[in-house]
Amino acid sequence: MQSQAPIVILGAGQAGVQIAESLRQEGFAGRLLLLGEEPHAPYQRPPLSKRWLAEAGSLSALSLRGPDALVRRQIELRLETRITAIDRVRREVHPSNAAPLSYAKLAIATGALPRTLAVPGASLNGVLALRGIADSLAIGAAIRRCAAEQQPVVVVGGGFIGLEVAASARKLNAAVTVLEGMPRLMSRVTAPIVSEAFTRLHRSHGVQLLFGAQVTEIVGREGRVVAVRTADGQEYPAGCVVVGIGVLPDDVLARAAGLACERGIIVDDCSRTSDPLIVAAGDCTARRMPDGELLRLESVQNAVEQGKAGAAALMDRERPFRSTPWFWSDQYDVKLQMVGLSPGYDQVVTRGDLSKPAFSAFYFAAGRLLAVDSLSRIADHMQSKRLLDRGLSPTPEQAADPLFDLQSLLKEATADGA
Repeated sequence: MQSQAPIVILGAGQAGVQIAESLRQEGFAGRLLLLGEEPHAPYQRPPLSKRWLAEAGSLSALSLRGPDALVRRQIELRLETRITAIDRVRREVHPSNAAPLSYAKLAIATGALPRTLAVPGASLNGVLALRGIADSLAIGAAIRRCAAEQQPVVVVGGGFIGLEVAASARKLNAAVTVLEGMPRLMSRVTAPIVSEAFTRLHRSHGVQLLFGAQVTEIVGREGRVVAVRTADGQEYPAGCVVVGIGVLPDDVLARAAGLACERGIIVDDCSRTSDPLIVAAGDCTARRMPDGELLRLESVQNAVEQGKAGAAALMDRERPFRSTPWFWSDQYDVKLQMVGLSPGYDQVVTRGDLSKPAFSAFYFAAGRLLAVDSLSRIADHMQSKRLLDRGLSPTPEQAADPLFDLQSLLKEATADGA
């Protein structure tokens, strides 16, 4: 009977696991079915482009939740299960290798897919992109081969993933060239002063950085990449190419099922979709904001908080996700921690040492704090997060003054009952 059907969760990553565990915490005692496409138990994805890639760590080091932990919570995990369709009328999902599975309610946490290069040669051997464990292992092996054979690694894209892979490749003693189509690194998410700091950092580690580089062809020989050609006719030798030009939400199943989608599966603050029986969480979503705009966040925090909100919604409760977004990136020995959303800023001030780099960039709009990027300034990041969570703002002058204690604003607000 339909009432005895389980809650089914599509996707066994961070968001999917969070939904399952939060359902148990919310008191759901029914059957929970967690479906993952990969052969691996749930694991952490951020290390795949960072330390794990460079050090070829063990799979256990990536573990998010082991099978035993899921069994204790009575969460039924099915791996290597690819869903081909969602039937909302019959309340079923269709695995490629098994009979349809009925659901009472459904959660979609299918993540995102790497953007691909739409140029000749993009499918040659040695052209790689990062999504899961298998990709990270393949990239690591390719980088080690390039280092041993003294062949360059070419990274297409100067965003987080591209730069983290570049840093990992340099740790493995491979020559690295980064081709970025925009005028500076991480230009969509950081101010020029932050981009400049990372440009100096990567060049100090021997990375060749090229800006305004529009890739027009991946050049191959006998089916394998040998170079990357750009619009100006230049060719950059390559033993392998890692494409890191962003991701697209994996909303294919949702679109085919008729759920509202635009830049991802559209959800509200409680992770509810256009179907009252279906929630969605993580990188596959776009959240409708109070002003009507859609917000896409690709982060662990987003997956966790949307997962908690979605679990509550499945229990017909409201637990909206409204906390300040935060992100991070590790490159060499520098940790970039970001909190808030900076679009619309009209002023940036800094505190700290720009040369190390160990500084924070504070983004303001009309004198109000929007976001803070901290480079190896953990205290600044934590204090800024608390300020933004409470709607507090230093003045630009206070933020730029290294002697001004940001914590004092929190203490004053607490004393005033704010």
